[in-house]
Amino acid sequence: MYIPHGVIPAVLLPFEDDFSIDEKSYRAHLKDVTAVEGVTAITTNAHASEVASCTFEEQRRVLEVTMDEIGASVPVVNGVYADGSFDAQRIARMATEGGASALLVFPPALYTLGQRPEMAVEHFKRIADVTDLPLIVFQYSLAAGGQGYPLPTLLKIIEAVPTVRAIKDWSGSPQTHERNVRALQSLPRPINVLTTHSAWLFSSLVLGANGLLSGSGSVIADLQAQLFRAVQRNDLAAARRLNDRIFPTAEVFYAEPAVDMHNRMKEALVLLGKLPRAVVRPPLMKLSNEEIQKIRSALVLAGLLE
Repeated sequence: MYIPHGVIPAVLLPFEDDFSIDEKSYRAHLKDVTAVEGVTAITTNAHASEVASCTFEEQRRVLEVTMDEIGASVPVVNGVYADGSFDAQRIARMATEGGASALLVFPPALYTLGQRPEMAVEHFKRIADVTDLPLIVFQYSLAAGGQGYPLPTLLKIIEAVPTVRAIKDWSGSPQTHERNVRALQSLPRPINVLTTHSAWLFSSLVLGANGLLSGSGSVIADLQAQLFRAVQRNDLAAARRLNDRIFPTAEVFYAEPAVDMHNRMKEALVLLGKLPRAVVRPPLMKLSNEEIQKIRSALVLAGLLE
């Protein structure tokens, strides 16, 4: 069974001016990201690819194009973005039949009203009933929204569903993040913690995460891979130098409002000459020229743009 680990960029999804999927640019983006040394897999049909704005059939097509373009070279993680367990099962079946190597399971939005541990366990058990693929639990912040799983709930999910092999940790708290790393990666069946704390990636990796799964990898996969290797070999001097380059990009990508993070990454790829346009689907909207100039300045500071 594939065990999610290492550097896993979450790729963007380019659109035409009429908001249809730009498959040509998407294929080029996939090849660009997966050509980076140290990338161990990619994730699609997730936040970075604006999955909330994509129909089921569009998600199926995105996976088809992904597998056709790079499926033979790297594992593909497919997002399971659904509010109901039956819809989650439908997506899981589609991704399994489509050749995905793992599934990233988002928490249902219903949990913003609260959750019980048995609900979360049942949701994952129903997904596991229709697929043997390894599952990645998307762990949200416990402090906001209600969609995060307390550690006891995570442990119940892991115990009940043997195909859970990793979490994507977006807990938002260094203390919670370190607690997850220590608790989950030391289990008899270790569960890899893949950080998505891209706004403080260096600090997060030093705490011991066994990988990272990040939308900013769509732009800075090479810097992320170099940083991960430096931390793994305990070369903190090199890691700090790399973090100095990553920091300005994190400052602009993860500014408020957070909903625009992947919008900003599209603009960065346009500035780098890697996308022809930065179209996003409503309710997302085009960024102001002032913000685009901030992104340009950040790319210059990172040594990615002259």
